[in-house]
Amino acid sequence: MNPRPRGQTIEQQRERFAALPLYRQLGLTLEDVRAGFARVVMETGPVTLGGIGGSVHGGLLAALVDIAMLEAVIPALAPSDEPAGTADLNITYMRPVHGTRAIAEATVLRKGKTLAVTEVTITDDAGRLCSKGRAIYVIRQRPAEMSP
Repeated sequence: MNPRPRGQTIEQQRERFAALPLYRQLGLTLEDVRAGFARVVMETGPVTLGGIGGSVHGGLLAALVDIAMLEAVIPALAPSDEPAGTADLNITYMRPVHGTRAIAEATVLRKGKTLAVTEVTITDDAGRLCSKGRAIYVIRQRPAEMSP
């Protein structure tokens, strides 16, 4: 995924997000985004409901952790930062996601020059905590002559 250009409005960010074919297939919507925080919603349906007892498939919840994390990290990057990919991701499943939506809220806990550490909470449409994730994202520094 290409990082969002700096200076985009939230509506432009939502349009960019909505245009990605994988995100459309998974029924994802970028509900809120700002530097260090993002809320991504997954509408459930035939593509997502492959888990235990008709719940959202756990692998898709792990993907949701990664996607929400990226949306929180990218706007927090400094002009000299270059996105370099996910280094580590884990998820703890506490209850299945049933209902019409899975809501992921990602928060950047710490952003340094080389790593950003994030926490992602996934709840169902009734507000029940279903999963907690943590993701670490790698950041590289652009050479000074390449920084915008």
